[in-house]
Amino acid sequence: MKLEKQNTEYIQWLKSLKEKLRLAQTKAAIKVNATLLQFYWELGADIVEKQKNSNWGDNFIKTLSKDLKKEFPEIKGFSETNLKYIKKWYLFYEKSPQVVDNLNNAYIFSIPWGHNREIITKTNTIKEALFYTQKTIENGWSRNVLINQIEADLFKRAGKAISNFKNTLPESQSDLAQQTLKDPYNFDFLTLQEKYNEKELENALIKNITDFLLELGAGFSYVGKQYKLTIDNEDFYIDLLFYNIELHSYIVIELKTGKFKPEYAGKLNFYVSAVDDILKTEKDNPTIGLLICKEKKKTIVEYALKDISKPMGISEYTLTKLLPDKYKASLPSIEEIEQATIQAISNTNETLKKGKDE
Repeated sequence: MKLEKQNTEYIQWLKSLKEKLRLAQTKAAIKVNATLLQFYWELGADIVEKQKNSNWGDNFIKTLSKDLKKEFPEIKGFSETNLKYIKKWYLFYEKSPQVVDNLNNAYIFSIPWGHNREIITKTNTIKEALFYTQKTIENGWSRNVLINQIEADLFKRAGKAISNFKNTLPESQSDLAQQTLKDPYNFDFLTLQEKYNEKELENALIKNITDFLLELGAGFSYVGKQYKLTIDNEDFYIDLLFYNIELHSYIVIELKTGKFKPEYAGKLNFYVSAVDDILKTEKDNPTIGLLICKEKKKTIVEYALKDISKPMGISEYTLTKLLPDKYKASLPSIEEIEQATIQAISNTNETLKKGKDE
């Protein structure tokens, strides 16, 4: 028994040690990255200054690349192309007070160099670039995810939903809730026929839940679809229910494939009130409603939300990759594909069995 206890203690200690080591490795990697990027910043400043004030000719960067690679063959990053990116990176931010006045703790030194390269080549302003830099830090985006978010124009969509948050939530939560919602939402990761309905849209989003959660943004956790609430012996069904761990709130999402109508706000208000009473605990903040529709008119939405006491936002969605309905009948369903695969395997086995028998 004593040996077993010692083993258990050792296992727990080893687990703790591993976690500490991983944390130390992460901190070391972040420090190395920041140190390298600060060196790149100084190098970029030197290149700009030397090209401006020294008569070293047009081949200066090419010569510098060759000399640095010869002296430090084990270090990557000194190609002629990368040195030009370093110069471009410096010139992009050199007049930004947010960067220059805070060089020791600037956001741009906290993300990998590859991310920085993508940001300065795919964005147009410092404000936009720093937005994606901060989002990368907050969400731990890989380079591919970052590129997808830039190409999906997140900067222009974040915080743009029409809402009544200022009137229904405390200021600190109101600002965060507003920034959490987008307008429009990009559903181009779906494949739907032209005349899809709300049920098909809902099912497609859940089948692509990973992409949907990425589009919703940080902190969203899926609770359920067609979530049943029983009120006064009647059953009601919420299209989609999520929980946001940053807001500490349930998020009720209703989907509409057509134009926004004022009565939709009333139904969403009903669901939000019900979730507040039935699911919300004392630890949760007020439930938030989000209606995502194909089309809306700003003034109509504002009037619809004006006297509603529950927090809610209204957004549109875009879906440009639609499959013509004429192909619908010719496309096999998942069940048909599975059945065909099973039949093919069965036929192969029969053939092999006959060969053995003969």
